[in-house]
Amino acid sequence: MKLPLYFISDLHLRLNPSEDEMQRQKRLFLFFNHISKTKGTLFIVGDLFDFYFEYKDVIPKYYFHFYSEILQLRKSGVNTHFILGNHDFWVLDFMKKTLMYKVYEKDFEFSLNGKSFLLTHGDGLLSWDWGYRLMKKLIRSPIFVWFYRFLHPNLGYWIAKKISENRGHYIHSDEHNNKILNDLKPFANEKLENGIDYILCGHYHQATEKQIGSGKLVILGDWFTFDSYAIFDGEDLVLKRWKSIDNLTS
Repeated sequence: MKLPLYFISDLHLRLNPSEDEMQRQKRLFLFFNHISKTKGTLFIVGDLFDFYFEYKDVIPKYYFHFYSEILQLRKSGVNTHFILGNHDFWVLDFMKKTLMYKVYEKDFEFSLNGKSFLLTHGDGLLSWDWGYRLMKKLIRSPIFVWFYRFLHPNLGYWIAKKISENRGHYIHSDEHNNKILNDLKPFANEKLENGIDYILCGHYHQATEKQIGSGKLVILGDWFTFDSYAIFDGEDLVLKRWKSIDNLTS
């Protein structure tokens, strides 16, 4: 695994390519170009797409520019790792064998330079998320996937576009963000006490770097409000904002 390690999450690439969406993607692709020059490793920690459903012989054409950019990134020597989120879980061979170096359907742990990492998208971790955890089992079930793939792709993507159009931009109050952070602390404490040095997650759309004992919890933010990413240089893990020299701390 080549240093430096880059971590991003919650890009939520849209099925409707508006002008704002295209500008947002341009910023992302400039970031990819930066990574290619460093020859590092990229981890996408879930919700890369606002909706991604891969049929056996059909993929969403709306992400053509992304497909091209991620393949160029891989050709430059960067290994791209993708931890699936709640918006982009339904992948097949195109994502697993053509686009990404590795795809993970569950949390991923690894060690490098004497540091242990836990990568999790983060959905379903909150104590009050019992309803979501039930829905998660449903939408990831073979029956649901079979039914959706039974739909014609035009209908399947039309439904997804309608849902995406009604979704907000994930801007939360400080009170809401603190409530989430406090609820995540028991989970983080348990993992850190069991030998994990760094926990990185997405899903919650806040850019937060929290020292807990000798370890660290990093919530990676998103590419709507923050254009944020974390970087591990072999010594320390730091949360930053793209095109800014200032670290994001909480």
